[in-house]
Amino acid sequence: MSVTASPPAVRSFCITRSAKIVSRPRVVMAVRSNTISAASILTKLQKDCATPLPVLRHVSDAMADDMRAGLATEDGSDLKMILSYVDALPTGNEKGLFYALDLGGTNFRVLRVQLGGKEERVISTEFEQVSIPPELMFGTSEELFDFIASGLAKFAQKEGGKFHLQQGRTRETGFTFSFPVKQTSIDSGILIKWTKGFAVSGTAGKDVVACLNEAMKRQELDMRVSALVNDAVGTLAGARYWDDDVMVAVILGTGTNACYVERIDAIPKLQGPSSKSGRTIVNTEWGAFSNGLPLTEFDREMDAESINPHEQIFEKTISGMYLGEIVRRVLLRMAEGAELFGHSVPEELLMPFALRTPDICAMQKDTSKDLEEVGLILYDVVGVNSCTNARKVVIDVCDTIAKRGGRLAGAGIVGILQKMEHNSKGLIFGKRTVVAMDGGLYEHYPQYRRYLQEAVTELLGPEISRNIVIEHSKDGSGIGAALLAATNSKYGHDF
Repeated sequence: MSVTASPPAVRSFCITRSAKIVSRPRVVMAVRSNTISAASILTKLQKDCATPLPVLRHVSDAMADDMRAGLATEDGSDLKMILSYVDALPTGNEKGLFYALDLGGTNFRVLRVQLGGKEERVISTEFEQVSIPPELMFGTSEELFDFIASGLAKFAQKEGGKFHLQQGRTRETGFTFSFPVKQTSIDSGILIKWTKGFAVSGTAGKDVVACLNEAMKRQELDMRVSALVNDAVGTLAGARYWDDDVMVAVILGTGTNACYVERIDAIPKLQGPSSKSGRTIVNTEWGAFSNGLPLTEFDREMDAESINPHEQIFEKTISGMYLGEIVRRVLLRMAEGAELFGHSVPEELLMPFALRTPDICAMQKDTSKDLEEVGLILYDVVGVNSCTNARKVVIDVCDTIAKRGGRLAGAGIVGILQKMEHNSKGLIFGKRTVVAMDGGLYEHYPQYRRYLQEAVTELLGPEISRNIVIEHSKDGSGIGAALLAATNSKYGHDF
């Protein structure tokens, strides 16, 4: 049995559990006749999810090819290869008070930073996080942006202490908008489509900066957007502020994306004035990649029942929103067809997205002999009573899905690096090159992180991979957006 539902975003990765299982009533369904074994389902899953070196190499090569095609013409490939119009990255000279608004999931963050130039750098930062009511994810554009502007206005009212706006200036903010947009300038962009479970009406085809500016006016907030970026571009800018070797940024959280520094002469589709620096940041929107990915029947079923079937296939195999759901579908098959958890199936296990990526992450951290934490999570979250052997099977399923996700993400990173190296021989692989990583999935899932790094090392070999530094840049997108607001300030900088 399957139930179609729209996925919520991944909750916090910080999970705590009670020390004992508290009995409570369960609604159960009888399992189907036992015709297959859990072991045979697991074996087929592992075979279908396998990512040996030839598969990884195909994915990385295909990623690089799709990037070139997307840079050549609009709609040249699944990868949109969107121009960010960021052709000047933070230098450290930036001074003043700047804000950032980060919208990329079921929460949005507001942040302010006081910059002090080369000597003082970041003097102080403050931020708040606000949960977006689920109904607004399916509401109207005006309702969503009014709610966001209201939160930003309340945050601005608390300004004080080390934060000082220079007299006569309007507050400026960077707007991190982590959904596909066709950027038309540094401070404007047309929404292509909502992703990550959002289905807001009245926004597609509109300038999201104009939507926010209009909402801020309705809130009587004296603030303007001076830079529109996505979370990957913000992460790259934030990391580059501290390290000049940062050339790529990757987000692995609820959703996923990647961006990188590209040469202007390597973008055939670019029309109009070129960048003064000769380079710009390109937003790949790599979640839409689909070439040669090892998919299972569970992936196909989940995709068919999603709100965006046949889209975002790479995202659906590697990002935090979907890993737990794939595991749930496998466990449901094992429960129904192989009686993994006994003669009945709890109703919770039938519910799409009931098991989430933070849950499978927590289960994989359990090193106890009888996997007690795994048992607690299975009971707490999906109503399953389990024996130790069943818990071991669950761990194997979690590891199979996390391993595939991490290794495919690593192959994607190598694909970006290969594309950059092809255009500038030795300037990527021949020196220290940093890939800035952000997102809760990467930060909090150690097994996933290890599989990603292993794939990069396998593909590049030990010598080249020593030059490639994959570095966590926590909350880089927020500070990066504020820094880009400063870099693109209408007031310039006091050097």
